Amino acid sequence: MSSHRSNSPLRAAVVGAGGIARAAHLPALRTLADEGEVDVVAVADVAAGAARGLAAAAGIPHAFTDLDTMLAEARPDLVVLCTPPAVHREQSIAALRAGAWVWCEKPPCPSLADFDAIESAEKGGDTDPYAAIVFQHRFGSGARHVRRLLHGGAFGRPLVAHCQTTWYRDAAYYAVPWRGRWATEGGGPAMGHGIHQTDLLLDLMGPWAEVRGMAARLVHDVETEDVSTAQVRFAGGAVGTVVNSVLSPDEVSRIRIDCERATIELTHLYGHRNADWRITPAPGVPEETAADWRGFGADEPSSHLAQLRVLVADVKAGRRHATSGAGGRRTLEFITALYKSAFTGAPVSAGEIGPGDPYYTELHGGAPGWAPADTREEEDRA
Repeated sequence: MSSHRSNSPLRAAVVGAGGIARAAHLPALRTLADEGEVDVVAVADVAAGAARGLAAAAGIPHAFTDLDTMLAEARPDLVVLCTPPAVHREQSIAALRAGAWVWCEKPPCPSLADFDAIESAEKGGDTDPYAAIVFQHRFGSGARHVRRLLHGGAFGRPLVAHCQTTWYRDAAYYAVPWRGRWATEGGGPAMGHGIHQTDLLLDLMGPWAEVRGMAARLVHDVETEDVSTAQVRFAGGAVGTVVNSVLSPDEVSRIRIDCERATIELTHLYGHRNADWRITPAPGVPEETAADWRGFGADEPSSHLAQLRVLVADVKAGRRHATSGAGGRRTLEFITALYKSAFTGAPVSAGEIGPGDPYYTELHGGAPGWAPADTREEEDRA
């Protein structure tokens, strides 16, 4: 199944029958099914009732409780992972070995070591299956328009950037046992909440060179942080700040990029439309130029549908999707570097974290006060 006839629908299977599958993935898949681009052939979940219930509600012909059985019997071309991050590595590798492409919900996996293991399971050819991450904020008309102008040099050099994900989560949210734990949630707001805005920032700004981070546990009784900040230097010389919080009653997601010829701002919460972007030209920029910059075209909101549409087209055309391989790893590496810097007090450079570095395999890096108690006990015994 390492190639696909571009004129036939992709056979898609959903793994995980929880809220994100029902709210985001299945509506997107249904839309593309109506357009003849995909055919949803199976759903799998460890809870038989959940799998059967979702299959019945969504008109999916087959329900499974075992991933390997589903892969062997349903033979999907595309596996959509809507499961917790702790199982993403093994599930992605199983799907890739079965010859299926993977579209994996964020957080992609708990460590760079896991990510690299998934990538090593790919065969690497242009038409061979690969794993991609759900980073839907990169997609839609607004991000596409601004990226084209920014990367094309229309705004001049990017100089200063700000990225803000300041949300609010109460004690009831963290009463769910798997939340706030390194092993099951993968990290705090830097990993589980702000990852989308961070990913969009890096997509717009290009490669990062150095990060200096801070993290704190100010309110919630959790293993992970509940707020983090970072200073970042980009490879092109620009500097920026990143703030992630689950302590902020006035919730907002925001990106601002000051360039030589314009300021670009995006303000929203969980998804953006054209109207959420604002472009302010610098003094001296002709009005007709500014008017062209503000011509976003037809409004396609950022969404799982917007990304899935591009992913399916990429698979059928034999192209690498933007959030696969290096295009997805860059964001996870940045977040890992933020944690390492925050917990060690030292700046971290791009490319610094690799095999042998404790942060390569665990985002907490075994740091005192941050690593889970059982991890510290194992290290003490060793």
